[in-house]
Amino acid sequence: MTKKDKVHFVINTLNKLYPEIPIPLDHKDPYTLLIAVLLSAQSTDVRVNQITPLLFEQADNPYDMVKLTVEDIRDIIKPVGLSPMKSKGIHGLSKILIDKHNGEVPADFEALEALPAVGHKTASVVMSQAFGVPAFPVDTHIHRLMFRWNLSSGKNVVQTEKDAKRLFPKDLWNDLHLQIIWYGREYSPARGWNLDKDIITKKIGRQSVINDYYKTKKS
Repeated sequence: MTKKDKVHFVINTLNKLYPEIPIPLDHKDPYTLLIAVLLSAQSTDVRVNQITPLLFEQADNPYDMVKLTVEDIRDIIKPVGLSPMKSKGIHGLSKILIDKHNGEVPADFEALEALPAVGHKTASVVMSQAFGVPAFPVDTHIHRLMFRWNLSSGKNVVQTEKDAKRLFPKDLWNDLHLQIIWYGREYSPARGWNLDKDIITKKIGRQSVINDYYKTKKS
């Protein structure tokens, strides 16, 4: 199979498995999405979706958020982890949105990445899911799968994102990054991985990864 054939196989398989693509983080607008994505760093979407209703009940917009103290925010979001940094980031970015952006989340990579606690991945998710701008946010699932599928070297997420953008058609990026995340969770997890269920890796996977899988299974 050529790389082009592999890419087509991935796209076709994911479209069959996920014709409707659920959004992992509950939100109602760009601001609540931005906060949810920020909270999801080194946490699970399930945990974030449990905490955001409590936070958004108090403040679901930057004007109400800045009325809370950093400590108030921290007390609410503590279960998602990294709460000292995240609470400062949420309070700080809310103030900047009011001061510089009329309380609106900017549909602009540079402006988003200039906000406290907002990195490239968070900005990419917001641009993709809130504004429909083509982006390819790379999380741990995408990073793992692009390596397993021999579509990226796996050196770092920056390289993985470049490879994904080079290989996959731009008009599919926003759907594909979500489809790959769901596939990674359901069929190709880091732990408890069953290659027989992982139809994509079984068909196009990196040979060294497949060999290692069978060696580990035997031992």
